[in-house]
Amino acid sequence: MSRDTLLLVEKCSHCFSWYDIESGERMRTLKLPEFPHEFVTDRAGHFAYVGHYGVETSGHTGPGGHTIFQIDIRSSELVRSIDLYPFNRIHGLQIDEQDRLYALSEEKAALLVLERPAVDTAPRRAVPSGGIKSHLFALTRDGQTAYCMNLLSHTVTKVRPWDPLFEPVACHPGQKPEGYCLSEDERTLFVSNRWSNTLAAIDTATMTVQHAAPSRDDVTRIYRARDGRLFTSNYGDRSLSVVDQVSLEETGYLKLDARAIALSFHPTKALAFISLDDDRVAVLDTDTLRIERFIATQREPDVSKVVLL
Repeated sequence: MSRDTLLLVEKCSHCFSWYDIESGERMRTLKLPEFPHEFVTDRAGHFAYVGHYGVETSGHTGPGGHTIFQIDIRSSELVRSIDLYPFNRIHGLQIDEQDRLYALSEEKAALLVLERPAVDTAPRRAVPSGGIKSHLFALTRDGQTAYCMNLLSHTVTKVRPWDPLFEPVACHPGQKPEGYCLSEDERTLFVSNRWSNTLAAIDTATMTVQHAAPSRDDVTRIYRARDGRLFTSNYGDRSLSVVDQVSLEETGYLKLDARAIALSFHPTKALAFISLDDDRVAVLDTDTLRIERFIATQREPDVSKVVLL
């Protein structure tokens, strides 16, 4: 019988795990090298691709990792490790509607493309991010345009991974832009600026800030729900906010007992899964903004995704 399963990177336990959402039971765990971070899955739900960042946080020094781990979701097996050397500190990952895989090397400030990630043994193209300490990125559905969050240059840059001659276009939305999400029509990029404590709406055509508004303390990530509401994780405030897309003003608020590291939405139900830094995942009713229950995890739950297995 199929059941909803939460795929979860547990960063400081150095593993990738499968949790039964209903019972909270951890069904399987696959050990990985130290400090895996972001992951994506292909459209068929066959493979998960996990980036080896290799250090605990963006504030930690060191060369980090230079590998993507290809995992069979159903068998829980590590299929292979894709070596991206010399591109290291692999963090941001995205996959487009053609299942092409994109990976961001934070240290080399380069966006890499694996056109056939299930079989490619190395990137088939790379473009500069146009910023410094490029940590995460948004990707259009067709994969033609990416928007890189550059922590140290305090910029968001527009790049075109399939156009070798395209020069990155920079925008300065605030200090330490990190969180991101695109609007449904991909005309607006929403960005959270951690050091400025602001949210910004960037026009993707012109790469100019159309609107900005204050946020709560250390707004780390920003996510778009199916109904269009924006959810922000406020690391310093230990809270979650619901934000209006037009005004960027807060319309809902939930105080948390711990800091929210990441969030994912259920694909069909009004549920969100909040990874907390006290080794729990909170199951949130997104209609009522009430936490229904907690799932106990291993150390430092991070990025998650719901799949049916």
